[in-house]
Amino acid sequence: MESFLLQASIFLGAAVIAVPIAARLGLGSVLGYLMAGLIIGPGLGLVAHTEDIQHFAEFGVVMMLFLIGLELEPRALWDMRHRLIGMGGLQVVLTMLAIMIAAMSFGLIWQTALAVGMILALSSTAIVLQTLSEKGLMETNGGRSTFSVLLTQDIAVIPMLILLPLLATGPTVMLSPDGSIRRPSVEHHDAGHESLSLVADLPGWGAALVTLGMVAAIILAGIYGARPLFRFIHAARLPEMFTAVALLIVVGIGSLMLMVGLSPALGTFLAGVVLANSEFRHELESDIEPFKGLLLGLFFITVGAGIDVERLLQEPFLIFGLALGLILLKGAVLYTLARIFGLRKRGQWLFTLGLAQAGEFGFVLISFGLQQSVLSQNLGNRLLLIVALSMLITPLLFLLFDAINRRIAAAAGPDHKPDVIDDSGPVIIAGIGRFGQVVNRLVQGAGYRTVVLDHDMQTIQLMRRFGYKGFFGDPTRPELLHAAGIEKASVLLAGLDDPKANTKLVAYARRVRPDLHIVARARDRVHVYALYKAGANDIVREMFDSSLRAGRYVLENVGMSEFEAAIAEETFYHHDRATVRELAELWDPSLPASENHAYIARAKELEKTLETALFTALEERAKQDAA
Repeated sequence: MESFLLQASIFLGAAVIAVPIAARLGLGSVLGYLMAGLIIGPGLGLVAHTEDIQHFAEFGVVMMLFLIGLELEPRALWDMRHRLIGMGGLQVVLTMLAIMIAAMSFGLIWQTALAVGMILALSSTAIVLQTLSEKGLMETNGGRSTFSVLLTQDIAVIPMLILLPLLATGPTVMLSPDGSIRRPSVEHHDAGHESLSLVADLPGWGAALVTLGMVAAIILAGIYGARPLFRFIHAARLPEMFTAVALLIVVGIGSLMLMVGLSPALGTFLAGVVLANSEFRHELESDIEPFKGLLLGLFFITVGAGIDVERLLQEPFLIFGLALGLILLKGAVLYTLARIFGLRKRGQWLFTLGLAQAGEFGFVLISFGLQQSVLSQNLGNRLLLIVALSMLITPLLFLLFDAINRRIAAAAGPDHKPDVIDDSGPVIIAGIGRFGQVVNRLVQGAGYRTVVLDHDMQTIQLMRRFGYKGFFGDPTRPELLHAAGIEKASVLLAGLDDPKANTKLVAYARRVRPDLHIVARARDRVHVYALYKAGANDIVREMFDSSLRAGRYVLENVGMSEFEAAIAEETFYHHDRATVRELAELWDPSLPASENHAYIARAKELEKTLETALFTALEERAKQDAA
């Protein structure tokens, strides 16, 4: 017990220190976890024999796929079938063959080379999906294609586990008289594990029936049993019971999948898809999410801690060369598929760099291959290092993608040629997102003409379907603003989503038209100060007015009358506007707000006057009512 607590303290302490540092440096949490593992394992030697912890931590991957399944309705999964079968299937087969050919060129026999190809064809579901979620890339075309391939790879693990024993060069596979497959090296390995298998001594047709029956049972239980179970748990009015049942679903289904020789991640993903339409979906997500994050982090730490640095130092050029060669070879196959399936430039690079590594299922296949005498111990140790190193390099590949993405965005410019603007009006609206749309409808509804500009072609096309005229182009480009009639316009609404672009637009408009009235959208208070210095006349924070309205509703329901709440709302509004104007003079963009002492001191003074202003306004109203 003491040893377990000490190990847990070491792992958690390393994560708490390393991950925030990596996040602040822009390296992402995954690289932080991997580096933490390297430090406490090979670096300081604080932990050893991480295999048992790694098996436990792999449930983070299982939970992640369960959560992903909850986000996918069966119809959405059916819509992905072309990517799953076409892109995913081709990736696995072509990568496996390419690595097999490369392995045979190093002198391996074809059976061993094919096993190596299967092991290295898989990518890291844990690292890639975690990074895609952190960077907000999951909903992009490249992100969806990447996810489809990862899901196909998880499914492909099943036939790989079946095929691996057949590639053994020794007498490790025998056929019983009843048609069942006997594997001596596994049978004597752990009798306890044999007793947990439901298909070990069954003939092939029997194992297939049990496996299909288990999958069908999970689907039927999700459709017909989940709602009664959750209603029963809900009746207990104990929140911890929801957490218990969520964990039971994940752990229980994972165990059942292992009993029939299937991937636990695949089983829980299937259960998540079945429960995607359940009214308890969000409750399940909130209960599982914390465990998923911690276990995934623990998994990444064990990968870093499990790297055999001594062996790496014995053959550094060979191991690093093979790891980089693997990334380049897989990248070539992935880039070719990305072009064949019509991914655009950003999607091509995300798909290529995101899937170029080996994955955590490689550890499982290597261990199984060693048991079945498919791989020699020396080759297995090298493969473990190659898989771990390629996973360690993956966060750096995503940083490379970010750099490439920025260069593509800077060099390519807009995907379509800007429209020829053949209209003019007193109001120019730059940016027709959720903010600009409301303004445009209000102004046009009041009878004034507007010239709408936006750099999103889909948004412009959607506007046109609803009968609103708009022009495609980048509103920050001077020639587009002049074509829209900025010399004659009375008002410019700067409503772009990007705060920097919005500030740039305001500064240019103020420079060319000192008399133009500019209404600007601000993301937060700091952005207000930047727009104020750029020359905006009226600045509207995105959430300010809606927050004021919500605050008024709160006051109405804690004892104030509607009229008193309205007075408090109006007083706060005018006080905040005056405060922002005064603090804008003290704001220094070169200093963080926490280090601007004059700004902090004045903000505290102004905040103290708010309560007085509210009390005075309500007192004056009370006197008027009394008179």
